[in-house]
Amino acid sequence: MSDRLNTYGTAILPRICVVGVGGAGGNAVANMLQGGVNGVDFIVANTDAQALNASPVQRTVQLGRMVTEGLGAGADAQAGRLAALESIDDIEAALDGAHMCFIAAGMGGGTGTGAAPVIAAAARAKGILTVGVVTTPFGFEGRRRLASAMSGIEELRDEVDTLIVIPNQNLFRVISPNTTFREAFRLADQVLEQGVRSISDLIVMPGLINLDFADVRTVMLAMGKAMLGTGEASGENRATEAAHRAIQNPLLDGAIKGARGLIISITGGEDMRLMEIDEAAMRIRDEVDPEANIIWGSAVDPMLEGRIRVSILATGIDSDAPKPARHRAPAASVAPPMEEIDSACTCAVEEADLGFTAPPETAVSVTAGLAVTAFPIEDEEPAALPALPETGTYHVQISAPWEDGYAATDTIVMTAPGATACAPAAPMVPEDSVILSEPGSADLDFHRYQPPARTRPVTRIDATRALPQRGPSLLERLSMLARGDADGRSRWH
Repeated sequence: MSDRLNTYGTAILPRICVVGVGGAGGNAVANMLQGGVNGVDFIVANTDAQALNASPVQRTVQLGRMVTEGLGAGADAQAGRLAALESIDDIEAALDGAHMCFIAAGMGGGTGTGAAPVIAAAARAKGILTVGVVTTPFGFEGRRRLASAMSGIEELRDEVDTLIVIPNQNLFRVISPNTTFREAFRLADQVLEQGVRSISDLIVMPGLINLDFADVRTVMLAMGKAMLGTGEASGENRATEAAHRAIQNPLLDGAIKGARGLIISITGGEDMRLMEIDEAAMRIRDEVDPEANIIWGSAVDPMLEGRIRVSILATGIDSDAPKPARHRAPAASVAPPMEEIDSACTCAVEEADLGFTAPPETAVSVTAGLAVTAFPIEDEEPAALPALPETGTYHVQISAPWEDGYAATDTIVMTAPGATACAPAAPMVPEDSVILSEPGSADLDFHRYQPPARTRPVTRIDATRALPQRGPSLLERLSMLARGDADGRSRWH
């Protein structure tokens, strides 16, 4: 998508927007606004109405007025996902006219983890160059939150052209013992701010060598994992030193040697020399594949007198990863249907053997609008599932509680109400072969495996209202909702 011309032949600069999703994303965008990044439109999207009211950003999108009622997603990524789907029309309206979109979010919570992939899918469906910039949790936040973050990152990766991941744990590499909590998070926000500024300034600000948006698009389109680094230096070897600091940015994991695309931004004061620009560019080129597609630009900033700032964006680092396909925009969008179950009931579900023993009071969720709490029974006669269609496939999620919370999650598939359930091809189970009926720690690693096809006894289930669980891919769900037919609704889950 190249720069457009108006009727007078004057170039119209591409619109670049930054969408902060959830609490962490909203804070990052607020800091960018205060930092004075020019030529960028800022948007904040959140389920928390109170946080939106306190944001200095003028354009806001409240996600899921019906789903969360303005109270936030409660660290539930599924609630965040459904909230974004409910507000998809508002999201699309906010993205209208954009050429490039940065989506900033913190992974591991509810709104950022669940809503960011929905917003990214909406942006790419409009043909917008979409870049995700996300943070991962600190180590002390626990493996469960990290596992949620990794799941959200994998989903987001399929919906963006380029994805930059900033581990919060790496903040410990650059902070002193006297650094405050607020100052530490500000460092992570600065990584996002510098990355956006390095690209936007070269496109929209007058400079010595400006970038055409079509070049930027070529280097970033469907490139997968990226690394973003910025370095600044003064003194005799300031250009080379700034380039070295950008490459070695401690807040970002990974090297750039395998990058297939590279954007180099070199900015300095009026005293910046041509030879210094060449030195910085060559220092970075020595680190990447000779066949990499490299574009670069240079700008003058009077505020940098005596200093040089070098920013690099290396894309296509995971060159063997499959490229996400470009999607077509859905014709329309509606909120997902939910059922209200007024009374408790009992039903029969023969659970698949998931490789572990489920303890009492195992939590189970049925994705046709039911949330159920299941526990073993002895001599009671089970009844049929209530308020469900006569046919269809339903996913049942089982979470086994431990001392510190729900540690293990799995899914079985029920082909009809009251029918025998069968295990899916790849459920999530603990990596360790532990018996969950024994007390223990909630810090477990997860992986996918194929369980044996044995069954456990019948359980009694009390039904209440709940959100649908995750099923088909995001764009498939959007497409089914857009069609609004009965078949689409039944396959929502």
